[in-house]
Amino acid sequence: MSFQGRPIAIWAFPGLMLAAMLFVLGSDAGGIAARLRSVLFDSYQTSQPRPYQDTLAHAGYAVRTLDADMASLKRFGPWPWPHAVLARLARELKTQGAALAVFAFPLDAPDAASPRSLLAQLPSGPENDPLRTALTQMTSPDDGLAAAMSQLASVTGFTLGASEVVQAPQIRAPLRFIGSKNPFGHVPAFTTAEGAIPAVERTSLGIGALNLPGDADGRLRRMPLAFRLNGVAVPSLTAEMLRVIQNKRHLDLRSDEGDIGLIGAEPGIASVEAQNIDIPTAPDGAIWIAFAGDNPQRAISAAALDDGTLPHARLANAIVILGPPDATIATPDGLRSVAAVYAEAMENILTGTPLRRPASATEAELICLAIFGLATIILFARFGVLWSGLFTIASIAGALFVSWRLYTADRVLFDALGPGLALALTFMTGAIVRAVGVTNARARVRAAFADSLPAGVIEQIARRPELLKLDGVSRTVSYLHCGVREFSGLAESFKDDPAAFTRLMQRVLVPLMDVALARGGTIDRLTADGFSAFWNAPLDDPEHAIHACEAANAMMETIARSNEVITHERRNDGVAFSAIEIGIGISTSQAIAGGFSAHGRTAYSVTGDCAVEAERIQELSAQYGPAVIVAEDTRKAAERGFAFLEVDYIAAGAHDAPMKLYAMLGSPVMRASPKFRALLTFHDHIFQSLRTQQWDKARDLIEQCRKLSGASQRLYDLHLARIAYFQDNPPGENWDGAFRPILK
Repeated sequence: MSFQGRPIAIWAFPGLMLAAMLFVLGSDAGGIAARLRSVLFDSYQTSQPRPYQDTLAHAGYAVRTLDADMASLKRFGPWPWPHAVLARLARELKTQGAALAVFAFPLDAPDAASPRSLLAQLPSGPENDPLRTALTQMTSPDDGLAAAMSQLASVTGFTLGASEVVQAPQIRAPLRFIGSKNPFGHVPAFTTAEGAIPAVERTSLGIGALNLPGDADGRLRRMPLAFRLNGVAVPSLTAEMLRVIQNKRHLDLRSDEGDIGLIGAEPGIASVEAQNIDIPTAPDGAIWIAFAGDNPQRAISAAALDDGTLPHARLANAIVILGPPDATIATPDGLRSVAAVYAEAMENILTGTPLRRPASATEAELICLAIFGLATIILFARFGVLWSGLFTIASIAGALFVSWRLYTADRVLFDALGPGLALALTFMTGAIVRAVGVTNARARVRAAFADSLPAGVIEQIARRPELLKLDGVSRTVSYLHCGVREFSGLAESFKDDPAAFTRLMQRVLVPLMDVALARGGTIDRLTADGFSAFWNAPLDDPEHAIHACEAANAMMETIARSNEVITHERRNDGVAFSAIEIGIGISTSQAIAGGFSAHGRTAYSVTGDCAVEAERIQELSAQYGPAVIVAEDTRKAAERGFAFLEVDYIAAGAHDAPMKLYAMLGSPVMRASPKFRALLTFHDHIFQSLRTQQWDKARDLIEQCRKLSGASQRLYDLHLARIAYFQDNPPGENWDGAFRPILK
């Protein structure tokens, strides 16, 4: 089946691949699209990370991490540190002028050193009641931590999805949204949560979820701002930091109202207001973190804070984040501590520099893929692999450039890798279909024309089957007929050894046919004594006459080499093989080229005067001497490449138009030689004398010409015989100079 002159497979299979890739990328089947995006966006962050910028001057708040480094672990002991140590550090933060302390780890268990922890070990009974009362009234490290936190704005967290809940969190500031449609449908949902101990929770100005969900590959690329707990939108730890520093009772997230893309979608979160600017988010309320990497200006040693060796104002108006030192998170920037990840996210928010991936980005990418994919298929089907391949490469390169430019200039994440691979797969599918089609077509063409078409022509037709027009077209064709001279006598001499005769003809004709094919000829048919070939069909050959003459010249060299071998062999009766002599006739004229297919075979040939003339010229060639004889139209078309000498002026019948015949004697070098020019001059005078019936003058010129180098004695004997004939049978005053009786 075909469409628009091309096999339907050329359109269908790339189209199916394009449709499949649109589905895979649009639905993120198997997480393929997300993984490809991650690879591209991670490479961007690795190549050009966010420049570190201290947020104090820009937003009025510095962001610092309180690191549990080796010196701190040596001073305070292994992690987790007692609540007394945390209280001590909180008091030092207050002294240093910190604006907010963030505890980025669960505080859901009482301190192990708390007197209350001994209550469970006391035996029951009234005799232990006084001791129980005393332990209850003793000051606890938990109370000390709560007291220290009450002097400094603090944010603590709860863990969503806890399997065992001892203390459910008391959500102090549920999230709200701006807009008419609830945007929290995309937000991750949970049914359980484990909160901090009551003393800590009561003194915390902010309580947010500690969960940091990564992508399918385990890397954290986005910082969540919202979750759902039993249907209620609750803030993350980062959201609570943002709310507290803005001194708001609630953090408002803006709804996108579902008005994204061409057809809309379920409402999602569009942005969050921070420091009087809107920070764009993903529909699930997460922000894409632009990582800057670890920076010594951000990190503060807990030991240095405790011993008072920090530079002056190092923590002035700072958001200080303390995280567990033994917990690391995989990010595009490598393994980072929990505190560092929170710090990176807050720096993004405070400076307004998070990465942006618009909600309609996927739809825009799919539309671009559809447009460029269809263009690739159309180019492939209409113009072939080269133009389609160049367009595909240019499209992928252009998409990657645009994607990189959007990242570097506008911090926008536009995926060019997934659509680029999809476009490449679409092209490759077309190329594979094309290659299979070409292979099958090559096999069919080779099966039909292996012995008649040159290999280059077979390859071109296999790639473009429309080049082989079987319906029939009119073309100017150069037709060559090659035959063995004195064939009947040769066959008679082998009547007792037919096998040797067959081998001999094969050794003679096969190399000659190979020469014709090598020079671009198409083998037309085989005869008992030779074969025919033509040029300029089925493919265009502007130099067809020259190529036919080149083939004839090469055939003469080939038969000479074959004879060198043949003459050294003998038949079964001991008689040595004689040298084989061939004759070649070439004619050029208009012909009808075409063919048909039947019973699994395809025939292709040409029909015209040139075919008849070439065979007739070959039959006459023996009487002239030279092996290659051409018609006048062939001589005109190939004259710049060979030396031609007029040998006859004949006509097939009394009323047929005569034609001039020429012997092909060599290359342009011979044509320029003095000997050939002398021979050419003599022949011009001879034929002029013959046409004017000056028989004696023609006879004298022939006798003189016999003595020249390169003269054919057989040709001159022929013309002397004709002169004698016409002296006895005068042709009349209106004779046109053609020797018709000779052809009877």
